[in-house]
Amino acid sequence: MTGQPWDVLEPLLPADPDDDLPVEDAEPTEAELAAALLPGVAFDVHEVLSHIDELAAQRPVAAQIVALSHAEDAGARELSRLLAADAALTGRVLKLANSAFYGLSGRVSSLQFAVTVVGFATVRSMASVALTGPDDGTLPPDHWVTTTHLALACEALAPRMGMRAQDAMCTGLLAQLGAALLTHHDPAGYAEVAALPAAAARRAAEVDRYGVHAVQLTSAAMRHWGFPAAMVAPVTELDDLGSVAGGVLRAAFEITDRATVPGYAPQPIGRLSCDRLRDADVPPVLLKVRTEAAELRRALLV
Repeated sequence: MTGQPWDVLEPLLPADPDDDLPVEDAEPTEAELAAALLPGVAFDVHEVLSHIDELAAQRPVAAQIVALSHAEDAGARELSRLLAADAALTGRVLKLANSAFYGLSGRVSSLQFAVTVVGFATVRSMASVALTGPDDGTLPPDHWVTTTHLALACEALAPRMGMRAQDAMCTGLLAQLGAALLTHHDPAGYAEVAALPAAAARRAAEVDRYGVHAVQLTSAAMRHWGFPAAMVAPVTELDDLGSVAGGVLRAAFEITDRATVPGYAPQPIGRLSCDRLRDADVPPVLLKVRTEAAELRRALLV
């Protein structure tokens, strides 16, 4: 997570036939790095993602946790020892483990047990959120409202969409990382975009301004960090209306807009979900999301 800015992007680069050349002779250009992440996009993705290095320096523990590629890289004991060095993140994990989501309210006092309860993927997702979205007042006002609604909607929709509930919840937690990165990159400009209440309108405005939308940046970051394919697919395939994986996140954004945007005109849930969901499926999901979102925010933000 540290070093030259291109270190952030290097794992995504295609294999170079001249790999045997010295590093200084084979160093890719910034344009090549950006093209490897999001082909056909002229926006300087490299510059935006290089902010991760700056943020990592502020949250070294979170950066180390994010850098772990697979659950087997760290058992609960090792992960809890690493996590303990970041008091804020430790508090969030403990609070989440003791929340109603896991049915163990007040019974989780050990950090190692808390890591076991919430799972490696959730801890890693929380570290990613902490890394790219510091609580310094710079994020859009509704950032956490959107994030928690997306996470709960993804979790509720997962069984009908053929996805594990925990993976889906983590995908929802991570989906807004690109928005956080764009906020750091262009605070004043992105504030105008963030003022648009509906997700589709924000993505369209992001594409107009940057040539890429925030969820595509999230996809690039998740692929770089080596998140499991099942968690990355809904983000990467959001714009593919034929993708069932993308349908999880499309439907979650729709549920979030219905729950949070006054006067929102609902879009057909069947079209967004590849006909895996019906209109009759929406009300109970809306109820769950509306009921639990505030508690999840409290658990995540301490």
